[in-house]
Amino acid sequence: MSLYLILNITSFIVPFAYSFEKKMRFIKWWKSVFLSLFIVAFFFIIWDIIFTKMGVWGFNPTYHFNFTVFGLPLEEILFFICIPYASIFTHYSVLYFFPNLQLSEKVTRYLSISLFFISIVVLILNTEKWYTFINLIVFTGLLAYSFITKITILQKFYITFIVILIPFFIVNGILTGSFIENEVVWYNNSENLGIRLFTIPIEDVFYAFSMLFSNLILIEKFKKVFN
Repeated sequence: MSLYLILNITSFIVPFAYSFEKKMRFIKWWKSVFLSLFIVAFFFIIWDIIFTKMGVWGFNPTYHFNFTVFGLPLEEILFFICIPYASIFTHYSVLYFFPNLQLSEKVTRYLSISLFFISIVVLILNTEKWYTFINLIVFTGLLAYSFITKITILQKFYITFIVILIPFFIVNGILTGSFIENEVVWYNNSENLGIRLFTIPIEDVFYAFSMLFSNLILIEKFKKVFN
């Protein structure tokens, strides 16, 4: 079994098992959760395929199976289901145990505005760096949209995202070369800021935020439709 597949399975298996827990019963939202996962994964996989072909990032065959789809290892495609599922489960678990945990609307708006303008400045100064540029376009677009219509989700997600970053740094750290001889996923540093959090490009944090927040927006929308 490849290292990349092991990381996917170990990230997914515990949240999946606890989804059947009788009190929280996360399985009752599965229709909304998996529909959103597949929709968001579709767009992020297209992004992934394009950037892989451009050489913005790539994959070390030592750590994944030889089977690929449009240049992506099977494990990379599974990543967009396994990791978001685990992260979204974490988000709702934190809120289950701490239902009143959220930032005030005022703090959320100030934080969003600050992040938006900082990101815009970095984006404008780095238009030649594809990962930085596209990543921050998606991030700022989501912030602008949520600032207008989804502020209540942001009030909670800003806090739960900090919790999610703990396993994120472990898993993504291994993927980018922490604790192992080489990277599972390599990055072309000419296409990013070159700033690493341990071995993780700083852009990955914004990438994760955009991917997970997109899922949450859709999940909350689908909950209303299916109920």
